Amino acid sequence: MNKQLKYRHELKFFINQHQFYLIRQRLKSLMSQDSNVGATGEYHIRSLYFDDVSNKALHEKLGGIRDRVKYRIRIYNVQDNVIHFEKKIKFNDYIAKVKEPISRAAYEAIIAGNFEVLNKPDKPLLMELYQEMKHKLLRPKVIVDYVREPYVCPSGNVRITFDKELRTGLHATDIFNKDLQAVRAIDENLIILEVKYDEYIPEYIRAAIQLEGLNRQSASKYVMCRKFLKFNTWEDY
Repeated sequence: MNKQLKYRHELKFFINQHQFYLIRQRLKSLMSQDSNVGATGEYHIRSLYFDDVSNKALHEKLGGIRDRVKYRIRIYNVQDNVIHFEKKIKFNDYIAKVKEPISRAAYEAIIAGNFEVLNKPDKPLLMELYQEMKHKLLRPKVIVDYVREPYVCPSGNVRITFDKELRTGLHATDIFNKDLQAVRAIDENLIILEVKYDEYIPEYIRAAIQLEGLNRQSASKYVMCRKFLKFNTWEDY
């Protein structure tokens, strides 16, 4: 584990609509909504995930490798005012994230195959991405699209999110396409509940979401969306 990074716990669960309504109702009186939500209490997330020529990220996830990383470009509400290239680092049940903002022009250049825009020695993440694209053929693989309803609590730095309508962009790679014909990646009755925290979850929040009774899941959104592009049986999860 890299001690310089800020690692957090991350737990994921599948819940149905009935569980969602019950848990959300409890949380509303205990936690605040994220300040970035719109009038509906939600925001839209679209990410473009990258993998190398040997599909290392996919292999390692399916193989249960303990320590692994994923790279993605993420935007919100299909707008280009905030574009981040992110590296998500997984260590057991801990996660850390490193990100760097990029411009729309840089994004367009990357998608067009001009990786020189990442050749910036003063920005370590962009240089790492540049090397990965140049030497390991890191390339866009799949769009992951969903709606998030987030709640936060300063005690324990807890963040609880309900991710709804998970969709895959199939072979598309343009995350700014507002007419993207994305298809559902999981059953329409299912919602992904994510619980992130630093050192602890306050007992009143733990009691509200009743973690012990939930169906914990290990498949990542990336894997769930990649399964629609699979060419081999080993890509099942």
